[in-house]
Amino acid sequence: MEELWRLSATELADLIRSKSVSAKEAAQAALARLEAVNPNINAVVDYKPDDVLSQAAAVDAAIARGDELGLLAGVPVTIKVGADQAGFATTDGMRLQHDHIAALDNPAVANLRKAGAILLGRTNCPAVSYRWFSSNLIHGATTNPREASLTPGGSSSGAGAAVAAGIGHIAHGSDIAGSIRYPAYACGVHGLRPSLGRVPHFNPSFGGRSIGGQIGAVSGPLARTINDLRIGLAAMSAPNAYDPWYAPVALNGPLRPKRVAMCLNPDGLNPVPDVIAAVADAGRRLQRAGWVVEEISDTPPMREPADLLTKLWLGDGYEAQLEMAEREGDPGALACLRGLRDKVHPFDLSAALARRDLLTREWFAFLEKYPVLLIPVSGELPFPDNLDLKDEASFERVWHAQLPQVAIPLMGLPALTVSTGLAGRIPVGVQFVAARFREDLCLAAGEAIEASARPLAMC
Repeated sequence: MEELWRLSATELADLIRSKSVSAKEAAQAALARLEAVNPNINAVVDYKPDDVLSQAAAVDAAIARGDELGLLAGVPVTIKVGADQAGFATTDGMRLQHDHIAALDNPAVANLRKAGAILLGRTNCPAVSYRWFSSNLIHGATTNPREASLTPGGSSSGAGAAVAAGIGHIAHGSDIAGSIRYPAYACGVHGLRPSLGRVPHFNPSFGGRSIGGQIGAVSGPLARTINDLRIGLAAMSAPNAYDPWYAPVALNGPLRPKRVAMCLNPDGLNPVPDVIAAVADAGRRLQRAGWVVEEISDTPPMREPADLLTKLWLGDGYEAQLEMAEREGDPGALACLRGLRDKVHPFDLSAALARRDLLTREWFAFLEKYPVLLIPVSGELPFPDNLDLKDEASFERVWHAQLPQVAIPLMGLPALTVSTGLAGRIPVGVQFVAARFREDLCLAAGEAIEASARPLAMC
């Protein structure tokens, strides 16, 4: 039999359910893979082998009793260190939170546990999850397993690197400004940012969130196949009473025409030629798969939503965040906050939310006309690692390129990064956006691309 860590989550779950493979065997294979490759990439920064095997034993016992099994029974998954997982520190990449041990699971983590997933290990992120890069002072840096000179993405950097390297079959990530979509892009895997309210998202150990966190941050899956994203989403989106934004909406909505709006240059992004080529090629693949693809000259506004999202995320409580970053002393966190000071001041919450209301309505109307939007993930190929720390011009270059990621969360929309291959030795991909709670449309479009692409080998 093929090495178990190489299988998709879907394939492994089927084998475990049919008793062809035990959960213990799957867990042992996952631990062996982690221990073989993680020292070179530092994707997983905390794990307890005995606990992993104990979880697997519980799954095998449930199978022996004939219990009803969860969707991911016996499937090893990883959890981002920014999410509460009972018994582990929620460091969010900070020394200041070294001893911040969670007593309860984040609802998304609890849902994965209820689905029978084996929680394999905790994945790295930049300090305070501020960056599209991955160094911090507590866990160190994560290396992109496909090309060490490139960022592995951020902030769910360890999640993207782990999935690309075969450490776990699905990774939990979180996304407020691209933190699922960009690591997937940089590491050559797929990543889904769900709609606001689709997956319950909250860290009980930290209390209430700012309004930016409430309306912008979501949990979601990264994986090597589109169907694994689908089952990961199904598991993570189970009902949970701890998130007032949660909405019990069916995972599959009414049929819509297979119609895609393709925009190569949204709101003055001016992508590099390799990015334009990837999006155009994805459009041709969709056409061959029976989709109607209409190239449009522009989307509804992106730059204003990106600016408003940044204000709501970082401008609300800016001075307190800066003081925390100064105590932590992390160069990346400080560069982010200091570099964005002018973008988040003055902070006017009422005005920001009023503009969000109107912009969201404009986007909803657009996505009523076009069920799916195809755009770049970033204006550039994955950046050289730590480019944002080089100088002020490089910092601005990074933020400009990430416009398509930062804009979408303001409206609460779902978005999917699909890996489409390599530009030379550098991963490249595209982004799909759909109406709220229509992740199914993004996934259907992504599956059409995946079906015509040669998947990247695991690192």
